[in-house]
Amino acid sequence: MQLQPIKQSFQVQYDYQLYFTTGLFALENPLFANLIADYKDFEPVKLLFVVDDGVKNHHPALINQIEAYCHRYEQNIKFTNTLVLPGGEQVKNSTAAIDAVLQGVNDNKICRHSFVVVIGGGAVIDMVGYAAAIAHRGVKLIRIPTTVLSQNDSAVGVKNSVNAFKKKNFLGTFAPPFAIINDSNFLETLEQRDWISGISEAIKVALIKDKAFFKYISENATALKNREMEPMQYVIYKCAEMHMDHIAQGGDPFESGSSRPLDFGHWAAHKMEFMTNYELRHGEAVAKGIALDVTYAQLTGLISKEDLEHILDVMIAIGFDLSLPVESPIEIQSLLDGIEEFREHLGGKLTITLISDLGVKHDVHTIDMELMAQAISKLNHQFALN
Repeated sequence: MQLQPIKQSFQVQYDYQLYFTTGLFALENPLFANLIADYKDFEPVKLLFVVDDGVKNHHPALINQIEAYCHRYEQNIKFTNTLVLPGGEQVKNSTAAIDAVLQGVNDNKICRHSFVVVIGGGAVIDMVGYAAAIAHRGVKLIRIPTTVLSQNDSAVGVKNSVNAFKKKNFLGTFAPPFAIINDSNFLETLEQRDWISGISEAIKVALIKDKAFFKYISENATALKNREMEPMQYVIYKCAEMHMDHIAQGGDPFESGSSRPLDFGHWAAHKMEFMTNYELRHGEAVAKGIALDVTYAQLTGLISKEDLEHILDVMIAIGFDLSLPVESPIEIQSLLDGIEEFREHLGGKLTITLISDLGVKHDVHTIDMELMAQAISKLNHQFALN
């Protein structure tokens, strides 16, 4: 008797929403309570909060505000506990923080009908999202990002990750959050480097998708550097919108293929973060990575010298340092090794996104290593003199 293969196919519908507000946990702001109330499986819904310690330090009243808010809306919300964990990329480099979140899920009896609510920068959100995704095979997550980069890019995606084996985001999951809430009040206490660094992700998506958006960024470069909130809110909104549209409408939300245009500039960024022991912010590294890849694109003839100079001038006007943290031949080779590591991370065929014009992405499957080394030297020579 020959048994035939059994084949089935199925689709899973994901819905997740990004909300914008100010003063999220002000008692008179019903947004968060209404969001929880919309989830009808159990009432009240049990919540475990995880807060980035940097956010707590800049907003010392936040923990009490959260508890008071949950008490005010106790018909919808059952507060359990608030965990305060270190922020920054280092939180993704060991299992200690993951274990703390998993312990909190266990101790507070957070189930698949409960919520983990994470408040912080992109690294903490990545780590907590990973922990939430593996607890009970996935508990629901609400992300409340507090930096420019997390509000316009990392927290609005569907990925969660931690670092391992000296590689960024080696362990991770695809798990869309239940919701994301951007509260612009959190941006006001950012250090200048954190205010600036997230703009690199907006530059990234503008250069590969929307020339008009890049024009807006270039025209508002000084205003962005000077911390004007209105242009920053627009940049965050537009970048997040384009990011979420790519995930939902791009045809490859869980990145099963090789092309990942949203990782423009990221092969070098990931490697530079590791090489500097994560002293570089992710957004700072992305800016350097973009500068390197557009310099390489110009050397290959994909873009004009005028377009290259315009892109670099815009980033400089915003306040980015575009010099690369490599000097010796060994360091340059180590950076170049990031290309093969990026291929391994993608799996299969190497695909690096470049641009062939402002707003036009161009994928390549081979890199001329000698020419890329020239791009590194050219960029460092140019900005070492400035």
